Amino acid sequence: MATTPTPHIGAVAGEIAEKVIMAGDPLRAKFMAERYLENPVQYNSVRGMLGYTGTYKGKRVSVQGHGMGMPSIGIYTYELFNFYGVKSIIRTGSAGAYHPDLNLGDVVIGIGACTDSNYGAQYNLPGTFSPTADFALARAAVEKAEQMNVAYKVGNILSSDVFYGDDGERWKEWQKMGVLAVEMEAAALYMNAARSGQKALCICTISDSLVHGTACSAEQRQTSFTNMMEIAFDII
Repeated sequence: MATTPTPHIGAVAGEIAEKVIMAGDPLRAKFMAERYLENPVQYNSVRGMLGYTGTYKGKRVSVQGHGMGMPSIGIYTYELFNFYGVKSIIRTGSAGAYHPDLNLGDVVIGIGACTDSNYGAQYNLPGTFSPTADFALARAAVEKAEQMNVAYKVGNILSSDVFYGDDGERWKEWQKMGVLAVEMEAAALYMNAARSGQKALCICTISDSLVHGTACSAEQRQTSFTNMMEIAFDII
């Protein structure tokens, strides 16, 4: 199975850069490729999960969709790290705010990813693994956000398997532990990076707030979260 193309990515060896920026929405991946990459070439359309390679300020970079949830990003990042020689992945995504000081459009840099998923059970560890980001990437993201004068917070995020939870107040249990926001993929990304010995970071934009009851539109989520995109492209 360690050959390319893989079951989920139609690229052959060499078509994907060692540095990859990912997005759950393949249309956001397309938007980023067209907006930021010079001479982007599409290498993947399998299952509609678009992928492109081009250059950004002289760096060879790929942009790839990963779908929703840890099983989906787990597949794509495993194949990228283990079959395509990718060295670093930055996920750019949307997140729901748990912290009252986070507003729509603010950036969250996930230094750690709590989870309610059983994804880590596959490793048969004699304890609980704490999925964390690569520190150098996280530090670079903070420095870039400050240069851009972007509102941001750094801390723990929650990677949840559940979007429509049976208990609508359960999020407050994570909030009391200082978790900043919820998304659905970072923990699997960080675990795959750790297992393969590579680098990863999740940068999110607040698309809704469980505290304030506010939310962005689908179009805003797809095309207007450019601050996190610029941070990712500059530090990858």
